[in-house]
Amino acid sequence: MSKTIFLLNGPNLNLLGFREPEIYGHDTLADVEARCMKHAETLGVALDCRQTNHEGVLVDWIQEARGKADAIILNAGAYTHTSIAIHDALKAYDGFKMELHISDPKQREAFRHISYVELASDGLIAGKGVNGYIMALDAVMEKIA
Repeated sequence: MSKTIFLLNGPNLNLLGFREPEIYGHDTLADVEARCMKHAETLGVALDCRQTNHEGVLVDWIQEARGKADAIILNAGAYTHTSIAIHDALKAYDGFKMELHISDPKQREAFRHISYVELASDGLIAGKGVNGYIMALDAVMEKIA
């Protein structure tokens, strides 16, 4: 049976390619997802890509992953630094959890240095640009294969 990974993106990631390209690059979220889907196919894993600007929707998706996904890769965007609800949902998920960021929050503004997601995750990839998504898929596969 094939493994399944949920790739969840939070607020403003739908603006990739347009929002602060000097930080986040010129690739759109559709570009990133297409690259990830192609890579997932070579890995033999099912990838479910989703994006929302709403905190509660992310919580719902994390809860949905219970029993459906072997791992979650989560770029929670700004909710990384504010959401205890996402933290608690991740704590209730028993699969592998990878936190992902395009930039390195710890090298940015001080308010980005706290991560509630990190406290509930099994791994972290940050500051690798959109290539971090492929790195996250590879790292997760090493853990769940």
